[in-house]
Amino acid sequence: MANTASHVSFLPPILTFCGAAAVAVPISRFLGLSAVLGYLAAGIVIGPSGLRLVGDPETIVTVAEIGVVLLLFIVGLELKLSHLWSMKRDIFGLGFAQLAVTALCIGGAAVAIGFTPRAAFVTGIAVALSATAIALQMLGERNDLQTPYGQRSFAILLFQDISVVPILAILPLLASGVMAPESNTPYDRLLKVGEAVAAIAAVVVIGRYGLNPFFRILARSGAREVMTASALLVVLGAALLMQEVGLSMAMGAFLAGLLLAESNFRHQLEADIEPFRGTLLGLFFMSVGMSIDLALVRQNWVLLALAAPAVILGKTFLLTILSRLFGATWRDGLRSGVLLCPAGEFAFVLLPVAVGLGLMSSIDAQLVTALAAITMLLGPIIATVLERVLANRHEGEAHPDLEDLRGQEGELSSRVLVIGFGRFGQIVNQVLLAQGIDATVIDRNVERIRDAARFGLKVYYGDGMRLDVLRAAGADKAEMICVCTDTPEITLKIVEIIHENFPGARSFVRAYDRVHAIELMKMDVDYQLRECFDSAIAFSRAALEELGASPDAAAAAADDVRKRDIARLILQKESGAMGGVELLVGTKIAPEPLVVPTGKARGLSAETRDILGEGV
Repeated sequence: MANTASHVSFLPPILTFCGAAAVAVPISRFLGLSAVLGYLAAGIVIGPSGLRLVGDPETIVTVAEIGVVLLLFIVGLELKLSHLWSMKRDIFGLGFAQLAVTALCIGGAAVAIGFTPRAAFVTGIAVALSATAIALQMLGERNDLQTPYGQRSFAILLFQDISVVPILAILPLLASGVMAPESNTPYDRLLKVGEAVAAIAAVVVIGRYGLNPFFRILARSGAREVMTASALLVVLGAALLMQEVGLSMAMGAFLAGLLLAESNFRHQLEADIEPFRGTLLGLFFMSVGMSIDLALVRQNWVLLALAAPAVILGKTFLLTILSRLFGATWRDGLRSGVLLCPAGEFAFVLLPVAVGLGLMSSIDAQLVTALAAITMLLGPIIATVLERVLANRHEGEAHPDLEDLRGQEGELSSRVLVIGFGRFGQIVNQVLLAQGIDATVIDRNVERIRDAARFGLKVYYGDGMRLDVLRAAGADKAEMICVCTDTPEITLKIVEIIHENFPGARSFVRAYDRVHAIELMKMDVDYQLRECFDSAIAFSRAALEELGASPDAAAAAADDVRKRDIARLILQKESGAMGGVELLVGTKIAPEPLVVPTGKARGLSAETRDILGEGV
């Protein structure tokens, strides 16, 4: 059993990271800056160049990189293979052009200041790559991932992740001059390629045919923590498999997310992963801040003071031009350029490998590492400032091709969120579909999800009482949220969450009975309807007609009862005529006639007369 000292040994760094984040991030957001900048600043302060509260930042890098892995998994969940294929021009065209042109320009500049050609090649590639974690985090904060410039930016980042494998394969060739070392024979390289292809095929087959049944079985157990553990198992398992065959961990996680994008469990998985992603991603940003060697920066401050702005402005200019050539507007091209101007996380992996192969000196590598870290620090500031300037100049301006995105599988197409797919929610969706409105539906009953597949509806597994699930399902973008759950207590909790967190969405709620309806009215829902009221009105109207009443007379009687009931409902809500009993959900109310009875009730049996208290 671990002693007290072993427990205490890992608590100080954990408390340090949590304390730094708790102070720096709120200050950053208060100043109107990105949370990324707060994490980076916190890393500088607590790192070896600051207060030295954490002596060796490399000890946390491995754990922190899991945050990037989880981020790519969630991004994969938001896409579909068909959507990805439609982006092929931006991925392989714009992505390749950005990496090649930028690396060539930066490499040429490195040669001009005295780097060897091999060191310049590594420097050009390392700095040309962009910070995936920073860019996607900022796109997520702005809700811009589904916008045209967000999609183009993501396409470039995706190509950069794909290019990791060939870049790593090229470095040994550069180190050996022309021939690869004996340990890396053509047979070995062919074997590596075969392993990579086999690993990708395994992930695709398992993801396509095995994960949905797997999560369906787990969902039936009702154990939420098991679903969370299984989600982490899928993400980290795919990432580890890709790493073992020489591919990027982030690429493996993205592939796993992409294969689950059409899963009914998509939103629940996203909600389960989100807390881990946010925490570990923040840790990653702090590790980047800690990697900045302020002593080295002071020693080479003139060179870095010139190089960092030159890299940021140069990458922004090149990407703006290239984006324009690929059909983007100047405004969107500039936004993508500024967003992707920082150097990427991969620079911290590529540079040590290059030093180990003898492609560049340790001093040069440290200098480029400091340059990459500084661009990651300055990039979010410039991007935030640019967004403010553009927002002021183009306030209220719509994206010209935003309509092209509607109908894709992004959340922009979900105007309505329906919570609950029971007998009530099914009819609601039938009517919405009849008018061409595709709602996003949440339910935690596995059988209902399977039934929904026969309706052609998109129903996702998830708990509607969880704020993270609602956010993942697009509640913050929905025009209307229909709560169709059949348990009054659950319905009230969901309404509270909606009103507190999504005030812009109209709330249409299914009421269980009269007491529940009055409670919902007091919560100021936009519309409530007792689940049996309209059906009973229609039933009684049909009964009157069958008994000989004219259709007009039956309709008038039904409408009169409806109006009287609404009036009494409002009166009971305002005056509290139920003496506080309405506060107890599920409490029975003695029903009262809406019109004066024409006679007195009579019991027709001894037992009935006894119940009514009538004399014998």
